[in-house]
Amino acid sequence: MSPIPSLRNLAIAGLAAELAFEAYAWFVSPLVFGVILQPANLVVALAQVWLGLALPYWVGFLVHFTIGAVGFSVFVLLVHLSLRLHIMISGALAGVVLWFIAQGLLAPVVGRSFMMGFGAYTQSSFVGHVGMTMVVAFVLLKLGASGTNGRALKSPSASG
Repeated sequence: MSPIPSLRNLAIAGLAAELAFEAYAWFVSPLVFGVILQPANLVVALAQVWLGLALPYWVGFLVHFTIGAVGFSVFVLLVHLSLRLHIMISGALAGVVLWFIAQGLLAPVVGRSFMMGFGAYTQSSFVGHVGMTMVVAFVLLKLGASGTNGRALKSPSASG
C-alpha cells in the first residue's frame, strides 16, 4: 500500500464526494433546510465579476463539479499531509475551511452578505461542504490511501 494516495484513488474519492454532494444538494437539503444548493450560481456570478464573462448555468455547474471532484480531494490530502491529523479529522477541517471560503469570502465578492446571514442556505452549505470532504476522507481511508488507521501519512523515507 502506497503511503500517498494514487491519482486514481484521489479521483475516485473526489468523484464519490461530488456525487454525494449533488444528491444532498438537490434532494436532501430541500427536505431538511428548504433550499436547493446551487453553487453553480456562485461560479457564474464570480465569472461575471472577475472576468466579465456571462457563463450559462451548465458551465458553472461543470466548473463547480470539477473543482469539487478534483480540488476538494486534493485539499483534504493537503490538510492531512500538513497537519498530520487522522484523515477523517482532516476531512472535516478541510470542509469547514472550504465552506468559509465559499460563504464568507466568495459570496460577498458577488454582493451577498457575509456568510449570507447564517441562514438556511449557509447552514445547508456547511453540511454539504463538511459532508463532501468527509466522503473524500472516508473513501481514501477505505481505499487504504492514508496508512495505518487513518493516521498521518508516512513520509517515503520513514517507510521500510
